[in-house]
Amino acid sequence: MSRSAFLGEFEQVTLLAVARLEEDAYGVAIRQEIEERSDRPVAIGSVYAALDRMERKGLISSRVGEPTPERGGRAKRFYQLRPPGLKALVDARETLDRFWENLELDPEVPA
Repeated sequence: MSRSAFLGEFEQVTLLAVARLEEDAYGVAIRQEIEERSDRPVAIGSVYAALDRMERKGLISSRVGEPTPERGGRAKRFYQLRPPGLKALVDARETLDRFWENLELDPEVPA
């Protein structure tokens, strides 16, 4: 995997949230998905910064939806995983799987 396609942990969970949410993947929903699955708070600015960075890398694409009355007439920006993003996720998982292979860790036993 090239260095530009290397995913940090937050990029991975953000891409996974986009993949899970499918057509409902917009900033606030992505943040909620990450918070629920990671059980930790996430700043919305961090989500948008990661989305912007990954869109520039070509891992995701975005489109602007229709304006909605509940948002004061503003439109949501929806995100979609692109093939390079899917490949980056699969590569990241395969890399981690290789590190975990034949490794047994017991959190009850001090290292």
